[in-house]
Amino acid sequence: QLTPCRLRTHQWCFILFNVLLFHVLLFGADLLEEYFLRSLPLSYTDAKTLEIRERARKLHMDPLKANLSFTISNAATCSDREIFLLVLVCSSPENRTRRNVIRQTWGNVTNARGYTVLTLFALGKPASVTTQLEINEEAEKHRDIIEGSFIDSPKTQTQKMLMSVEWTVTFCPQARYILKTDEDVFVGIPSLAGFLLSLTQLEDVYIGRVIHHAVPDRAPQSQGFVPVHQYPEEFYPDYCDGSAFVMSQDVARKVYVVAEEVPVSVPPDVFVGICAGNAGVTPIHSSRFSGEKHISYNRCCYKFIFTSSDMKEDELFKDWKETSGGGDCSLLETYYGLVSCKVLTYIDKFKQFNLDRIKNEVLHFAD
Repeated sequence: QLTPCRLRTHQWCFILFNVLLFHVLLFGADLLEEYFLRSLPLSYTDAKTLEIRERARKLHMDPLKANLSFTISNAATCSDREIFLLVLVCSSPENRTRRNVIRQTWGNVTNARGYTVLTLFALGKPASVTTQLEINEEAEKHRDIIEGSFIDSPKTQTQKMLMSVEWTVTFCPQARYILKTDEDVFVGIPSLAGFLLSLTQLEDVYIGRVIHHAVPDRAPQSQGFVPVHQYPEEFYPDYCDGSAFVMSQDVARKVYVVAEEVPVSVPPDVFVGICAGNAGVTPIHSSRFSGEKHISYNRCCYKFIFTSSDMKEDELFKDWKETSGGGDCSLLETYYGLVSCKVLTYIDKFKQFNLDRIKNEVLHFAD
């Protein structure tokens, strides 16, 4: 009679162990990231860092406005408005359709919990005169485009990042937070705004998916080539992945002040990370930013996370419609949504891995 009891106890232990193991495998990586990527606050007692921070604090852009070079600036967009979250979407000049999709989905949010949200698009100049005329028309219609005076190309993305920071500190100094993101990203503005409102740290906010010990690209034939003489260190400092990250206005000012000392040959997200580090600002990790990963859709999951990358246009429409509609998710629904997102994302990765392997085998067989 004792044996069945023991068996039942063992069975319960086995079930609980497997449930625990399932959660460790599913969420363990995120928990480890949250722990190990929590950088220690930088010490800024050295004279140079203190001088950078003081220059940023006293920065006055009005005298410099005449020397700024923007093909399209829309400077009045931000004037005399209290902006809680300024969203700057780095976009390619030719991608007008994608910008329209964002305008009709998550970029259409102008108010989050009673606070003003403003979404703008940052571009470089197109090589085509026809495309430039289309951008002029688009800018006139929507009043949400900032265009630099450089040609937009893979090699000028760091210039675009610097231009975005320069525009922010010059024409939108009252914006409390700035979100930089890419045009293929879904952004959960309500959840992100709620998180930012809960922060007790009001300055030195630089938050995203932190990249640790990234290595500079030393291949001369690569588009992202960084010469040793421009960046001699073996590793980059910790920085937030460039698909989406948030910085407070004071961090934007510090990045602007120190920017001239940092080589523009490094990738744009690394550029911001180096500037922030030189100014004594530590990146803060949050696994609710997806980084470059695409997160498989679940309504309650997308209400909780901040971003999902590599979004197709039809996905953006569908996912935004479902996410923005309906009520809030309960704790249990959010938990189920996160589990569902994780499992489906792993399955999609496994499918993609198998497809890539099959393609490689076919190519090998053809050779």
